Amino acid sequence: MIDFAVIRTDMGGKARLGRLTTSRGTVATPAFMPVGSLGTVKGVDPDDLRRLGFGLILNNAYHLYLRPGHQVVADMGGLHAFTGWSGAILTDSGGFQIFSLAKLRKVTDEGVTFQSHIDGSLHHITPETAVRIQEALGADIIMALDECVGLPSSVELVQEAVRRTSLWARRCQAARRRTDQALFGIIQGGTDSALRVQSARDLVALGFDGYAVGGLSVGEEKAAMYDVLNVTTPELPAMKPRYLMGVGMPEDLVEGVARGIDLFDCVVPSRHGRTGWLFTSFGRVVIKQAHYARDERPIDPICRCPVCTKYSRAYLHHLFNVKEMLGARLNTIHNLFYFAELMRQIRLAIEQGRFAAFRTEFLARRDQWPGEEQVDETVEARGAKTACSVQVYKENRRR
Repeated sequence: MIDFAVIRTDMGGKARLGRLTTSRGTVATPAFMPVGSLGTVKGVDPDDLRRLGFGLILNNAYHLYLRPGHQVVADMGGLHAFTGWSGAILTDSGGFQIFSLAKLRKVTDEGVTFQSHIDGSLHHITPETAVRIQEALGADIIMALDECVGLPSSVELVQEAVRRTSLWARRCQAARRRTDQALFGIIQGGTDSALRVQSARDLVALGFDGYAVGGLSVGEEKAAMYDVLNVTTPELPAMKPRYLMGVGMPEDLVEGVARGIDLFDCVVPSRHGRTGWLFTSFGRVVIKQAHYARDERPIDPICRCPVCTKYSRAYLHHLFNVKEMLGARLNTIHNLFYFAELMRQIRLAIEQGRFAAFRTEFLARRDQWPGEEQVDETVEARGAKTACSVQVYKENRRR
């Protein structure tokens, strides 16, 4: 299945440098998983992901169950053969998607009945069904079915979701048949500290291969999310991987690592890339802005990604405005590189025992990031300071 080892810790043992080993390779943690809900990370192919340094991605069982169907994927040899991705895959069981996408849904202890967001067709998924679907898909790591509720919700509703999530977790454990897949349990509890602790203890008692913190980024403030992590991660086994589901702004990755999280996933880098929001060392670049129309510089003068070493902002601005699919692809590649590099820097900081300083500097710099109207001056200053000027950029393009 998987092997997980904590190699080094920092910040009093909270930030963890680890190694997650699957039959398809080893992933250094903390790690970010690009999201390919439908079997692909939009705009990029498996070779792109490998070159960017990713070894673990997320596919979604809910989406693949609806289209093309889990049996189709199984008949094609499983997700790895079907998609051409040779690295490790984690599949989300679909609890969050049923909560967020289904047109109508009815939840009972038996399972959940819902209408597809695609065509309105009626479906019924139980914990046992969720496991069978993911076993057919053939992911390396699969997730137990959970009940996710929106926030804010009443205490009674969150209590019921915690109870049902624990019930379903036990049934998922009993339903698993494949021995080559790891099964993670999902902790619920909203923003209620006592319920989070209760949920964590219930799932730890079941002995899962790893533990996910779910039900966040669904309407709560960031401070509330961080408070949840503060009380939840201490309840989890030290030598099992910890996964924060669906949370992925850069500051959330840094703050999650500071609270003991090992794995993250989010659509942020790809979705923001498609909408022209680019992450940089100095803030954001919204490439549709008119002042980029004649800008010869790369997105980020100190970035080493394939996009910044070859293309100008002016070209990316043009591609976005004429709705060329290459623009979305290049933007996504840049954003994914940013996330991969951020995680590499985090791991290095933990290895060197300076993660606390890294975190402080990162958050201070982020608080000082300029608004869009100030970006040009900031880039110019950073470019001059690091000798990454337009001339260097042009030299890189000639090479």
